[in-house]
Amino acid sequence: MDGPIVVTGATGVLGREVVARLVGAGRPVRRTSRTAPSAGADWVHADLLTGEGLPAATRDASAVVHCATSQSRSKDVIATQNLIEIARREHVAHLLYISIAGVDRVPYPYYRGKLESERLIEESGLPFTILRATQFHDLLRALFAWTAKSPVMAVPAISFQPVDVGVVADRLAELAVGSPAGRVDDLGGPQVRQATDLARAYLAATARRRAVVGVRLPGKAFHAFRAGGHLAPDHADGGLTFEQYLAGHPDARSTSYRPGW
Repeated sequence: MDGPIVVTGATGVLGREVVARLVGAGRPVRRTSRTAPSAGADWVHADLLTGEGLPAATRDASAVVHCATSQSRSKDVIATQNLIEIARREHVAHLLYISIAGVDRVPYPYYRGKLESERLIEESGLPFTILRATQFHDLLRALFAWTAKSPVMAVPAISFQPVDVGVVADRLAELAVGSPAGRVDDLGGPQVRQATDLARAYLAATARRRAVVGVRLPGKAFHAFRAGGHLAPDHADGGLTFEQYLAGHPDARSTSYRPGW
């Protein structure tokens, strides 16, 4: 199909990268956000929580890449349901959703919202693709930037498999121009490493000295994290390591992280 590819959450850390790759490949793109700029023919103001702007955003679209997210489980589910309803009405031929590795294994509230959104899409009747990825380098960098404000840097006593957002954007752009594929293989970063090890790498990159302490927390969710339920070691990519990401980050001390909405 020749219609534009819609990217929700186009102002976010992932949405921006997906748009850049699609535009670079010469694909027509329509970017949506609640904070869309007033200028630019490819921008559409769309509020996923109310549905405002979604018909205009999805009209004649060849695919929708749903990158918008929030830290609220209920908001994510409402947004996905609203998008599905409009996508059905506009006869969207391909709905592509980015989720998180382990949402079906880790009983964490935010993950449960992602899993519920996946199930809504699977049961929607729309042709779809769902990609799960591990945590972005950007997210861990922001987490460590916050915890490094204290003299003792406390981090969860679990492992992470951080992935470069550019690698995830590459895969999403590839999937967006292809046929709907259902659940595809997870995508993880190149290394599984203890959070304490990654925290020390962060401190070295930002030229700071802190004591680093791994903290164990109670509960089923933390137990599942400790067991590696959020990892994808069998699907590691060849992207940047955490140190390589930090070396190329313009402000590694920044606490900002914009997922996009």
